[in-house]
Amino acid sequence: MEKRAFLAVILSIAVFYIFSMVFGPAKKQLPPKAFQNATSAAATATPAGAAAAQPAAPMVNGAPVQSARPAQDVTVDTGLYTAVFSSRGGSLKSMTLNKYREQNTPTASPVVLGTHADPSLLNFSTRATGINLPDGAIFQPDADKITLAAGESRQLTFNYVSGQGFTVRKVYTFAGGSYGIKLETQVFNNSPAPLVGAIQQVMTFTAEHKEKNSRLDVSGSYLYNDDGLKSDKAKNLTGVAKKYDHNILWAGFADKYFLSAILAEKGSIASVEVKTNAAGFLESIVSAPQFTVNPGQSATVAQRLFVGPKDIDVLKAQGSSLEQSLDLGWFSAIAKPLLYTLKFFYRYVGNYGIAIIIITVILKGLFFPLTHKSYKSMKGMQKIQPEMNKIREKYKNDRDAMNKAVMELYRDHKVNPLGGCLPMVVQIPVFFALYKALMFSIELRHAPFFFWITDLSDKDPYYVTPVIMGITMFVQQKMTPSQMDPVQAKMMLALPVVFTFMFLSFPSGLVLYWLVNNILTIGQQTYINKLAKD
Repeated sequence: MEKRAFLAVILSIAVFYIFSMVFGPAKKQLPPKAFQNATSAAATATPAGAAAAQPAAPMVNGAPVQSARPAQDVTVDTGLYTAVFSSRGGSLKSMTLNKYREQNTPTASPVVLGTHADPSLLNFSTRATGINLPDGAIFQPDADKITLAAGESRQLTFNYVSGQGFTVRKVYTFAGGSYGIKLETQVFNNSPAPLVGAIQQVMTFTAEHKEKNSRLDVSGSYLYNDDGLKSDKAKNLTGVAKKYDHNILWAGFADKYFLSAILAEKGSIASVEVKTNAAGFLESIVSAPQFTVNPGQSATVAQRLFVGPKDIDVLKAQGSSLEQSLDLGWFSAIAKPLLYTLKFFYRYVGNYGIAIIIITVILKGLFFPLTHKSYKSMKGMQKIQPEMNKIREKYKNDRDAMNKAVMELYRDHKVNPLGGCLPMVVQIPVFFALYKALMFSIELRHAPFFFWITDLSDKDPYYVTPVIMGITMFVQQKMTPSQMDPVQAKMMLALPVVFTFMFLSFPSGLVLYWLVNNILTIGQQTYINKLAKD
């Protein structure tokens, strides 16, 4: 039994290493009702009565033509971001996030999203099947710059006037104080024949990270439908394309902390194709349901865009299960409540490190009855160790008789040989869940504690807390009752050293949790040992 316990601890160490490299699937969630037919909801030809109310498609000299103007940039300033749109494809060129910086220094440059897109095919560039809308088509914007205050709402319109009897209009609607953007893509039919096709929005992302940036190491294509979260990395898309066409709620590209996505409105995403394009960039083609537009009428595809931080509250406010992009792995059912709890305490104490300490104390209190019973069991096992040795010696040639005598000994003294393992087994899911929450939640990114610890999502730069954690683990181990033989006991004394080296590269917030937990365990063990003497 002692050998099994020893092997269990060794396996636990192996799990700690492996888990940090594994990303499990997010929890499934049912989507809204699927899009029912190609000519309803988000992509429906406007009825004749409503068509008169639509603005007429732009005309030049009595015929629709495409302007030969060069690409033009349009800047949109809000309290949260500064976005630069390009008239080429009516696309997003870049978005500077005012609240986030690339490095954890006051003078660091702000985070800029969109710069990793294919320069010739920027994010939210518009294509269409059934009509000749080429890549890089030049749209005409109706403004050069837009500035919004909190609570304000403004629109930016891009028009593409073809020479073939159709016009494509993109209307972006911005809200001050929100990362969400509404997008309506309209097709006007000025020709004498019906138009049949589908609107496509294209997103691109770099497949190779030339600069060192840890948040890009877990980047890729992400998509969510009623089958759950789908993630495609660049290495999985070499020479192949993947297509999804079942109840898609959103699709886009994300890295460790930030997300760019297109969200469906009433089934306005029919399919998504993800591939590597000819320029070597990841490309996601988001197709709306097919439309049919009669002469003199128009069709509209309504969608929403999100370009911003993977803050769980911000994501949840967008709807469409966008919070599922925060992939916290196998233990997300524990990690997300822990993250919400951390944010709750942070609102009152203003320090995520203190919030971690509070949660550690609460968890220790919740587990106290279990750990108390477990330590009592270990103490009982230690007391019967002499009798165990006698039984092993007596029945060393008869294993069945030995096992029977050992079980009777356990029953007579009311001890459980597995009771001492319960605290570790219970804490492992919490440990992994907190690990994920600290590693992949933007709320903890660049969050300071005290003194030299200025980023709880990063390692301790001076390795002070891991070393102290190792010392407390050693003290805790010396205080814990053990029934191992001397050789195994000496080998177990090496565990604090092993764990210390493991924790050197772990987030300092996680080390803080384990350190405080050890200190509380030492206090608890002192209390239990005192009761045993009395």
